[in-house]
Amino acid sequence: MSRIEQREQSSILHADLDSFYASVEQRDHPELRGRPVIVGGGVVLAASYEAKAFGIRTPMNGREALAMCPRAVVMPARFEAYSEASKAVFEIFRDTTPIVEGISIDEAFLDVGGLRRISGAPLEIGARLRARVATEVGLPITVGIASTKFLAKVASAVAKPDGLLEVARGRELEFLHPLPVERLWGVGAVTAAKLHSAGLRTVGDLASVGEPLLGSVVGSGAGRHLFALSMARDPRRVEVGRRRRSIGSQRAMGRRAKTPGELEATLVAIIDRLGKRLRAADRMTRTVILRLRFDDFTRATRSHTLYESTDRTDVLMTASRKILDAAIPMIEAKGCTLLGVSFTNLSGRDVVQLALPFEEHHQEKLDITVDTLRDRFGSKAVTRAVLIGRSEGMQVPILPD
Repeated sequence: MSRIEQREQSSILHADLDSFYASVEQRDHPELRGRPVIVGGGVVLAASYEAKAFGIRTPMNGREALAMCPRAVVMPARFEAYSEASKAVFEIFRDTTPIVEGISIDEAFLDVGGLRRISGAPLEIGARLRARVATEVGLPITVGIASTKFLAKVASAVAKPDGLLEVARGRELEFLHPLPVERLWGVGAVTAAKLHSAGLRTVGDLASVGEPLLGSVVGSGAGRHLFALSMARDPRRVEVGRRRRSIGSQRAMGRRAKTPGELEATLVAIIDRLGKRLRAADRMTRTVILRLRFDDFTRATRSHTLYESTDRTDVLMTASRKILDAAIPMIEAKGCTLLGVSFTNLSGRDVVQLALPFEEHHQEKLDITVDTLRDRFGSKAVTRAVLIGRSEGMQVPILPD
């Protein structure tokens, strides 16, 4: 079989660990297997499939979740255990194929198109991968196989939990068109409601009406995107070593009223953490984005672009505080249940244009010193005065930046 013919086969795998945090807890606590398990206290970070059967989802309020399933077992998050499990699974991914694109700590795309002669058909490779993860790491994993990344991800979603599904080449539309529109990337609750109001409920419905009508319902850009997906068009390749386009973090804050001081302390904790991530990845940013979610579940985004790229915590802190200060009247009127920050317009530290004057900034040395102390003695070895006695929130494990 020629290289071109090989690439025309369904050779992209989407491997997705099932209810990852909850599965790790059930693995490490055998008495929890088969029982509804919730990870997290105030906010549900993960739910086992036994808990999901009662309608529990992330990031649901913990009290609401227990009201739906009073017999659920609530486990505190153990992020170190989840990070170790993720590393073990990714070692199996990379032992399966050198072409691995991590999406998050519990899912990845794998391209196995060139392995047919030495490893067998993609379906065989997927079956072996699932068996290895179950045997060596002790976790269930679902694998979807298709000719494109989009279809592979849809296949894994359909096959969950703990399943294996291949969408054969030439049968993509037969598989895709009966599915609800919610299966498409970019279709959330708001977009789904617009499509439903227009009588469009399945992916096949979107394909049949065509791009112009879709554009009139959801906008030209979204219409073009959804129509392409409805026809199984996705030219993206599995990319190795792809770097993040943004670095961000957010924190759920509950429904109680917050003072400006509390909001600022939360912002300081997030920026402090993100600044360290930037420097660890040897990257710099020009744009700071503040994300807010209000009591009525509406959202707002505010951004500020700096004059020059930076990784200095003090500069990023100043810019973020200005954005937050401008948003305080809106927060006081609508409440705030989530605050997040993202850094975009990222660039490598070694390709940034230097700005005049070329004077030395002592703040850079201070940032590096604080980073070193935290790496050696722990994240709480050095903290900012405004954070003393306050919780800095959870540090959820992530892929390298």
